[in-house]
Amino acid sequence: MSTPPSGHAPGRDAGCGILHVDMDAFYALVEIRSRPELRGRPVVVGGGPERGVVLSASYEARAHGVRSAMPSARAHRLCPQAVFLPPDFATYSEVSRAVLEVFRSVTPLVQPLSLDEAFLDVSGALRRLGATPLEIAASIREQVAASQEITCSVGIASTMFVAKLASRVAKPDGVHLVPADGVRAFLDPLPVGALWGVGARTEEVLARHGIATVGDVAAAGLTTLRRAVGEAHAAHLFALARGVDERRVDPHGREKSAGAEETFARDLVDRAVMRRELLRLADRTGRMLRRRAVRARTVALKVRFDDFTTITRSRTLPAPTDLARELYATAGELLDALGPIAPVRLLGVRAEGLVPADRAPEQIVLGEAEHGWSDAERAADQARSRFGVAAVRPASLLGDPDPTRARSPVEAADPARGDRSNRHREHPSVSRAASPREPNG
Repeated sequence: MSTPPSGHAPGRDAGCGILHVDMDAFYALVEIRSRPELRGRPVVVGGGPERGVVLSASYEARAHGVRSAMPSARAHRLCPQAVFLPPDFATYSEVSRAVLEVFRSVTPLVQPLSLDEAFLDVSGALRRLGATPLEIAASIREQVAASQEITCSVGIASTMFVAKLASRVAKPDGVHLVPADGVRAFLDPLPVGALWGVGARTEEVLARHGIATVGDVAAAGLTTLRRAVGEAHAAHLFALARGVDERRVDPHGREKSAGAEETFARDLVDRAVMRRELLRLADRTGRMLRRRAVRARTVALKVRFDDFTTITRSRTLPAPTDLARELYATAGELLDALGPIAPVRLLGVRAEGLVPADRAPEQIVLGEAEHGWSDAERAADQARSRFGVAAVRPASLLGDPDPTRARSPVEAADPARGDRSNRHREHPSVSRAASPREPNG
């Protein structure tokens, strides 16, 4: 094992068995490693200079104000000299799998949150490895850099919540330890928005009660917090503000949702075209659900208009489903319910409230054939696994010259890629229960 980073006193990591490892500017650094001439230059992965959104930006681009989830057009205005690259999710998935193998060589208790971050519980590995958490973190960073030529940052703490916050402080390419007896000193000065579950609206509500920092939340007490945000949310925030987090790293953690969304090269104004795109997105989402042996209780529609205003609508189903046909029908009804709308820049379909397929109740439909849509969609899955993603598609998508461009993080099991797309596709995503996804590190 490596010598721990300087600045950390020996023994200060006692009782800190939780690591949060976050890759630095993951997509951008993976692209740069295969293009050495881009090293030191601002690089943006995502849509082109005119359309789409930023998925990842190198730190040289971030120095100009470019951030993940920013419209690509704004990123281009901020940093016109940046090199804009389309995403290659197949390669990112391969690198992610290799990085996870490094983690699992240390401990089996690895909980991935996305392609570029994961929690590790190394408590049980300390004696076996004869190492401290700081030494394990240093070793992981060295192995990732040596094998993948990219960097990562590691937060070390006694709980998952604090470890994740610590990894932000460690960025880029560093380690930050929050000692078990130093949790409150670390948390108290942070803005209240650092707490999980505090968005812009909750932050405004808390500010009206004079609560601006995490320390303010802890000092306010439950009575004040209940008045501000309600009983359940108050208890959650009060616990986190005091460093209390009872969750454990779960390598078998179930996803909370799965879906796909797409930003178009030109705004959509034709409802028939919008429905065609919803069908494509529902088809991809249904495949994800079946591959993971889960079904969705709720279908959500996401629409972003030409002025970047974004709305979501959702509907809970009579019974959980993993069928694209039902996802599409529900998403289409949600779209129709919007009435006349402005030109559409992005559409998304998301399946939420996931439950294991073997425990999901079946909805019985009188008169339905013994072998129906479920069998048909599963047969299509088998054909795709053998002949490629574009081998079987809904009839209205046949002849489409623009199938899925590349395997995505959740489509990595498919053995073939489609052709390149002239759209920017925001990759299908999976949301896990551990935390909301942060912009790419």
